[in-house]
Amino acid sequence: MLSLRMARPPRIIKPGAWYHVTSRGIERKAIFHDDRDRRHLCELLEEFVDRFAVILHAYVFMANHYHLLLETPQPNLSQAMQWLNLSYTAWYNRRQGRCGHLFQGRFKAIIFNPLECGLILSRYVHLNPVRIFKLGLDKRAQRTLRQGLSEQPKPEVVQARTKILRGYRWSSYPDYIGRRQPPAWLECRQILELLGKGLGTREQAYARYVEEVIREGLSESPWERLSEQVALGSAKFIKSLRKYWQGDERESPELRRLKGLPTWEEAVAAVEKVRGEKWSDFRDRYGDWGRDLALYLGQRRCGMKLKELGQRAGGIDYGTVSVTIRRLEKRLEGDPELQRILKAATERMLNA
Repeated sequence: MLSLRMARPPRIIKPGAWYHVTSRGIERKAIFHDDRDRRHLCELLEEFVDRFAVILHAYVFMANHYHLLLETPQPNLSQAMQWLNLSYTAWYNRRQGRCGHLFQGRFKAIIFNPLECGLILSRYVHLNPVRIFKLGLDKRAQRTLRQGLSEQPKPEVVQARTKILRGYRWSSYPDYIGRRQPPAWLECRQILELLGKGLGTREQAYARYVEEVIREGLSESPWERLSEQVALGSAKFIKSLRKYWQGDERESPELRRLKGLPTWEEAVAAVEKVRGEKWSDFRDRYGDWGRDLALYLGQRRCGMKLKELGQRAGGIDYGTVSVTIRRLEKRLEGDPELQRILKAATERMLNA
């Protein structure tokens, strides 16, 4: 059985962008020992906002991870997050007498369109303290509710959820609903303004918006609209991000799609059409130009690495893939008919 290493999603670093950022403890272990640790992370967030000129719109600290909604007027997300996590890790390690990594890999960042997704993502962040099994709001329970397979919660359950949510100290939710004065380093106004004008204050309207989930369940998860693991928003918004990608498209299928490069599936479909056979019929046929052509297009047009191509073509060695592609290139030099087939397959793939 092949062991596949998942490629990292690409970074999209854009001035003026909004991000949902998460960092999780290594091996899902706790990142806070007590409230002094949590207070220190708040202190770091204050310095973080000032030092990197980022705008913090929402946050929540859980036992083994945290969530932030950030806006970056400057394209400095990576530098800012590296400073925050390293600073907190150094503090935590000194205090607990430990050494080594505290967080699991690099932070995860989803870029999003605030006008389209700001409200739902802020609600997602703020609901973390109650989105747990014992309160019936964990992922499985939410899926069951959306499918219409569970009953509405009892009044005492709703009351328990509401009490925990409103009383959770390590979240910006109390600041949003007027239960405490927001610190200077937290920006609540822009999210609240997305509610528009209605009955009561914006703080009251926001509380109704968030707490309806406690009573009725979440109609959809924001991640159901996630594009390529890295972005939330309309097709137009996703398209506008292509020039801001950071990374190597050969490492990431998601990045290739964001850049508008064809996929392996599109290359195979194009070869199937010009070959007149299904991929499964000729994939393992020795010396077949159809398989060779698919591998050639995968490298030259899809930006795929030899190792990935070998895995997608049935588990062949990357060295064999390299030899196969060179063999096709040599054959193309003296074969006008194969040149015509390559042109037809390429046009079909690029116009898919």
